[in-house]
Amino acid sequence: MIKKLFNRLYGDYLMPSRMKEYENIIIETKNQGFTFLSVRDVCTLSASNQLPARYIVYRHDIDSDPITARKMFEIEKKHNVRSSYYFRLSTVNIDLMKEIEIFGSEASYHFEEIATFAKQKHIKAPDEIIQKLPIIKELFFQNLTRLENRLDYKMTTVASHGDFANRKLNIVNLELLKDKDFREKCGIVCECYDQGLMQHFDTRINDAPYPVYYEPLSPINALQQNKQKIYFLVHPKQWRSSFFYNTKENLTRLYEGAKW
Repeated sequence: MIKKLFNRLYGDYLMPSRMKEYENIIIETKNQGFTFLSVRDVCTLSASNQLPARYIVYRHDIDSDPITARKMFEIEKKHNVRSSYYFRLSTVNIDLMKEIEIFGSEASYHFEEIATFAKQKHIKAPDEIIQKLPIIKELFFQNLTRLENRLDYKMTTVASHGDFANRKLNIVNLELLKDKDFREKCGIVCECYDQGLMQHFDTRINDAPYPVYYEPLSPINALQQNKQKIYFLVHPKQWRSSFFYNTKENLTRLYEGAKW
């Protein structure tokens, strides 16, 4: 327990920036001839059987730190590579999202309406959440539409956020988009955990907290193993410690847990 606490404190507040490591991964991947695609690109190109032979998707889930997200975006602009960024309502940065889209990458919605509704209504029974899905779907539609109106563009892919409330309920936020008709109403072509999307990759990598850093292997290891189609999920907080954003996230988690 003490070791876990130390690792958490180190990762949140003491860990040196890993932005140079992030840039080196991009450089090495680019040097090996990979095409950088967004999630939206994969959905579009796969529909017409036009995916390249070697490609990599950098998917950024902006859970807590939009400042580090911008730093990552600046590195990607420097090397002219495309990727996808998904923002929670609590981390939405309209100017940054518009810049990402103008550049040719993708900025979209990291949704969590089931978890939010459960916490707000103090619901802890999975059956009750299932009964409330029509209400929660409407909340998702309203949030998506409101965000699109602020951005002035259509978001066609979204990513489900994983919250402690989802783990307690044993219901993922993705449950909202299992209804095909509702997806069509929202104009959602693809969700980031769709099997139809995942089948286009031979390797899926997640970044991880200190001291693990990568699961199940690093992008460099994947390149050494001659992987051809890589999906790399990135969270800014794993690459640069931020006293403000990590403290905010930790206090919010404690408050929501106590209140729920």
